[in-house]
Amino acid sequence: MASDATAVHGCPHIPREHAIIGSLRSFFGLRQGKQRPIGKQSGMKHEEKTIAKNRKAFHEYEVLDRFEAGLALTGTEARSLRENNCQMTDSFVLIRNGEAWLNNVHIPPFAFGNINNPDPDRKRKLLLHKKEIRILAQAVAERGMAIVPLRMYFSKDSLVKVEIALARGKKLYDKRADMAARDTQLDIERALKQRYR
Repeated sequence: MASDATAVHGCPHIPREHAIIGSLRSFFGLRQGKQRPIGKQSGMKHEEKTIAKNRKAFHEYEVLDRFEAGLALTGTEARSLRENNCQMTDSFVLIRNGEAWLNNVHIPPFAFGNINNPDPDRKRKLLLHKKEIRILAQAVAERGMAIVPLRMYFSKDSLVKVEIALARGKKLYDKRADMAARDTQLDIERALKQRYR
């Protein structure tokens, strides 16, 4: 008969160490040779989470077309964004040498970062398809449009995305008309609320 160190439940061909590892794997739901998927590999989808909005853009510009762009970030910037630290007021997009760049977005340094934290106000590259960049560049050059970031958010895959818009600047009378329309809509909603009380 095999020694107690090498035999398991009377089976001399299964070493005790393998049996213990196998029972731990079965306890934690792992199969032999495979690991439990973690994070992205598991196919987990999260809902979109807004980090920051550029509310001033809707007041200053008439939005004509929207695009979704990725954002090239460093690790500490991404961690800072997870804490909802971002400021998008007065931000804009420029196209230089066939690349789109996001300017004037302030991402404060990560609180637990080190001396390698990047400049909080640096230019950040937007990740767009070449065709989308060509469309944006033509619209800016020919029709005098502006490219404005509207919001920054985490996508369902936990990637940082920026919603940018091709926009035309509003005139003063356009802003007044929008404010008047908003006020009338609020008055209508208030009247309906009073009526159904």
